[in-house]
Amino acid sequence: MRDHFLAKILKFGVYAAAFIPLVIFSQFISPFHFGKVIVFRSIIEILFVFYLILIWKNKSYLPSRNLIFWAFLLFTLVFGITTLTSSQPYESFWGTLERMGGFWSFLHFFVYYIILTSVIRTRKEWLRLLDIAIFVGILSAIYGFGQKTDIKFFIGSGNRARIFGTLGNAALFGGYELMITFLSLTLFLRTDISRNKRLYYFAGLAVAGASTLMTAVRGSILGLALGLVVFAFLSAWKYRSAQAKKMLIVLVAAMAILVAGVLLFRGSDFIKKSGYLTRITDFSFKSYTVQTRFWAWEAGLKGWRETPNNIILGWGPENFNIPFSRNFNPNFFTGMGAETFFDRAHSMFVESLVTMGIIGLAAYVLIFFASLKTLWHKLRQTANADAPYFIGMISLLVAYIVHNAFFFDTSANFLLFFTVLGFISFLSYGSPEISSSGKGISKKQELSFAVLLILTAVLIYKTNIIPAKANYATTRAIVSGWQGDYRGGVDKFKESLSYNTFGSYEYRHRYAEFVFENYSKLTAQDILDVIKEVEKNASRSQLDYLPHLYLARLYILLGKDDPNSEYNDLALAQANKALELSPKFVRAYYETGQAYANKKEYDKAIEEFKKAIALNPDVGASYWYLGNIEGQKGNTDTAISLMEKSLSVPNRYSITEPELLKLASFYIKKNNYPKLAETYERLVRFKTRKAEYSATLAAIYARLGRIEDAIAQAKEAAKLNPAFESEARSFVNSIGGTW
Repeated sequence: MRDHFLAKILKFGVYAAAFIPLVIFSQFISPFHFGKVIVFRSIIEILFVFYLILIWKNKSYLPSRNLIFWAFLLFTLVFGITTLTSSQPYESFWGTLERMGGFWSFLHFFVYYIILTSVIRTRKEWLRLLDIAIFVGILSAIYGFGQKTDIKFFIGSGNRARIFGTLGNAALFGGYELMITFLSLTLFLRTDISRNKRLYYFAGLAVAGASTLMTAVRGSILGLALGLVVFAFLSAWKYRSAQAKKMLIVLVAAMAILVAGVLLFRGSDFIKKSGYLTRITDFSFKSYTVQTRFWAWEAGLKGWRETPNNIILGWGPENFNIPFSRNFNPNFFTGMGAETFFDRAHSMFVESLVTMGIIGLAAYVLIFFASLKTLWHKLRQTANADAPYFIGMISLLVAYIVHNAFFFDTSANFLLFFTVLGFISFLSYGSPEISSSGKGISKKQELSFAVLLILTAVLIYKTNIIPAKANYATTRAIVSGWQGDYRGGVDKFKESLSYNTFGSYEYRHRYAEFVFENYSKLTAQDILDVIKEVEKNASRSQLDYLPHLYLARLYILLGKDDPNSEYNDLALAQANKALELSPKFVRAYYETGQAYANKKEYDKAIEEFKKAIALNPDVGASYWYLGNIEGQKGNTDTAISLMEKSLSVPNRYSITEPELLKLASFYIKKNNYPKLAETYERLVRFKTRKAEYSATLAAIYARLGRIEDAIAQAKEAAKLNPAFESEARSFVNSIGGTW
């Protein structure tokens, strides 16, 4: 193989990688990220072998070492250093299943950048790559538009209020389409293109711009607006164009009118009737979404300031959850199912500072500084014909900086962003000349090539294929549970964990959740088996409270029927360990409280639930569980008061059917028939036992003297279940009614 043939293979690989944002592994956990990274890493690992042979033969294919290259290299080195010094190196290296980040994956993006800037060397080749990127962005946007329909082909369909395309998250998608928008705008304004090409770029601009707006991500929309203002300003400055100046004035005026309109009309019925308008016009610091960002940043920054090591090197990449949990804000917990786990800071700048320290933030900022510096320098010197490239790329970077101030990057965004960096490098510095070696591959090189390919195949199998098999086995376990095959589900979880590969942390917790949901169909041994697995997570991730919380719940299941069981003491030990690691995590007090309740130490259980209430008095679940303990202790009046309060606080408790029956039993003890009627009025809304509930409600109404209502409910009971008709007729006659 000669140089040009190797280079062609590498170019083809780069073009193929541009389609990665469209990859979705729908039958896998993390379907929008896992598959993208697995495929991308496999492609890059294969391409890297060809690249090593190419530069061995011809060193002129080495990338241009310029300011942008050194900035990217520095950030990669800092990423590696902070992985070595991380509080949890395993997580920093491999990342998490949800985001598929970590140093190992990021290293592939750096290799991609090297290959990209080494083999894509002409303007024609760069424009071809950008054309593909825009095409992929259009396809991803069209997929997002499909999510506004009920067509099942589109994952996430069902007339979504906010689309997320092929990226699985509206904010990630917003940032991705934001870059596509500015790429399309930049190429649309070229003077040396055909009418068809101009239409193509206009389509990219329109589709990507519309999809950015349809995400309703305020950071992306703000980035879009500011990016357009920068584009208009630089155009007016560069071209001394009256038209560009008018456009700038129009944009600034439009933004001013929009802001004024938001301030004047955001409380109007017109705005309130639209979920989209309500969201994008809500810039209040009291907005829950805005507050959660501030709470997360505050927790992370508190953790960052803990030690000099944290200040300089951070907690380690992919470890934002550690300082977040140590400084957890109880306001995050609004009840069962609340979002209480932030694995990212929702700001790349805060994320870099907290996880990689000052050096990480400086290195990340340097990438933007180096790019903007070189672009500005070239813009001042370049002829007007090439100015749209530099104006467009500066505007893109400004827009993306704004977006990333409120969110973070994952695979698809990184891929496009580093492609843009490569293009900026080409625009600013060009590409070194290629000197052809004119020789084929030597025998020594052939042997090395074969060995490297074999090693790469092993690497792909170990780090990509085996994790994929484990992931798929986990989803089969979950599906088995949905289908009622609980034993099959357990077996599939065990198969997944037998691979002992990346992702096992998440699979063990999924296994534990499976047992929580289906423990009545499983055995005590099944619970003990999953405990052994979750203990591995606790042992490996010693700063993470979550495994201890899972262990506490599992031990509570084992000890619930025996006050003297040692499992209740083990549950307390694990819950207290979780609280050591996250002292203000409200949910952990539920575990200590339940463990004490299992032991029938009700006073201690009450104290634990009171601690939960003190941390966040607005959570209905805390009052409900406390009321339940008071009821077990025999304090019926107190139990009723607390349970009723749980239904009236701001984050009121979502009461279930069995819990309504529990509340009804307390009302029966106190002969409180008005409240009993209210409770059964809620129970008849449930589909199960509806006829029985209607019959009971009829009797309650009769006792309250509500005869007409009693007759109506009796007839409803007979209608729902004909077996009740005879009894219902007798009941109606007994209260003086007619059938």
